Amino acid sequence: MGNISVEWRLQIGLDHASAHQFPLIDDVDVVVVGAGAAGVAAATVAAEAGTRVLVIEKYGFAGGAAVAGLSGTICGMYLASDDLRQPQQVVRGFTERFAEDLTARGGLTEPQRYGKTFTAAHDPLMWRESADALLTRAGARILFHTQVIDVLVEDGHYRGLLVASNAGVGLIRAARIIDASGDGAVVARGGGAYRFGADGRIQNPTMFFRLGNVDTESFWAAWGDDTISPAWVTTAIDAARAGGVDLPRNKIWVFATSRPGELLVNATRLTAPDGRMLNVIDPADFTLAEIGGRQQVRSYARFLASTVPGCADAFVVDTGVEAGIRQTRTVTGVQTLRDSDVVDGTKRADSICRSPWPIELHDGEKPRLHWLLDDYYDVPFGALVPERGENVVVAGRCLSAEHQALASARVTAQCFEYGHAAAVATLVSLESGSRYRDLDVRCIQARMIANGSALEPATAVAAHSERQES
Repeated sequence: MGNISVEWRLQIGLDHASAHQFPLIDDVDVVVVGAGAAGVAAATVAAEAGTRVLVIEKYGFAGGAAVAGLSGTICGMYLASDDLRQPQQVVRGFTERFAEDLTARGGLTEPQRYGKTFTAAHDPLMWRESADALLTRAGARILFHTQVIDVLVEDGHYRGLLVASNAGVGLIRAARIIDASGDGAVVARGGGAYRFGADGRIQNPTMFFRLGNVDTESFWAAWGDDTISPAWVTTAIDAARAGGVDLPRNKIWVFATSRPGELLVNATRLTAPDGRMLNVIDPADFTLAEIGGRQQVRSYARFLASTVPGCADAFVVDTGVEAGIRQTRTVTGVQTLRDSDVVDGTKRADSICRSPWPIELHDGEKPRLHWLLDDYYDVPFGALVPERGENVVVAGRCLSAEHQALASARVTAQCFEYGHAAAVATLVSLESGSRYRDLDVRCIQARMIANGSALEPATAVAAHSERQES
């Protein structure tokens, strides 16, 4: 972490003896850290099976990057194709279940064209309400406004968490921990291995915003039916930038929302004032992203109002609660999703999720897209199992993946299914007393298929049996 401004200490050094110094908040079967897409799926599925589940979330609501970061879309459900006619859905399971709940509330749009594929935009408040309903109906206990500050590890086995809130500091003991923090926070604090992107270079954060009072009929007539900006908009951005306007990204994305007269805009590219990459694990860098992001939002909003039909009287409704985070820590797993797996559409016997989403790399002046046409790749279960440490599994964008592979595998539809897989694996691990790395992936697949996931049953394979060397 050479670019971190202060040498922050991850581990307090909590051991079995010192754990007794703190009040015991709860002793549960499963603790899920983070209530984003992966965490909501994991906690719901595990609690519905009758286990005692506790969810730890730093905000006062569920949603993670989808809501706090206002990423606003469920990407990764549909195939990409040059012959783009109707959406062809290939990811189901918990992803579809959550999307159906949103749709029933009026909180999810119809699929919208995004380049060679489709995506759908959601209402951030209804996302929170869907998550609240699923978690509470399942019987999960939720602690909002609570953060993990250390991990109890005994002989390489994760045994619990030290958490803090405005009430103070306390201990949670758990038989299994699902790290759905997005940042690999639990694994990192427990001494697990991780890295940042490609030799420390990670994808740019962004600041999403919603634009209200838009004449959407005029807007879409000028913009076209693709949410990715047309060539004339890129030309106009370049011209404005040449005149000194702060518009660092010349290829932007705009989505219809479920609300009339409103657009969701993904336009900003956040770097330090000197142009260097920001690593938002560092609060100093995160602060730069937040302040710079809000400034860029105003620049892009003024550009849209002055240039794009339908936006003359528009105003910024809001931004994300925080900058949108695409990448921080990547946990080192017993298996790693390779860049070549994505490009080649690799199918695997130990798959727990399909992904048809392109490599969407935000690193530079404009996003780079590598499309998987009429195909998808499989994500191996072992990418969720940390190389070091027992009783812990990850779910979400911190899975073990190479840099460009992560630029595809990190999106919302897949994160729902990673959480689904982590929960099912946890149930199998608790029932059998086996380590995550020793589980027969067929048992996980069979339960996920019964829950509606689109997977093919496979031959017997354990998570560590196909481990790939770096």
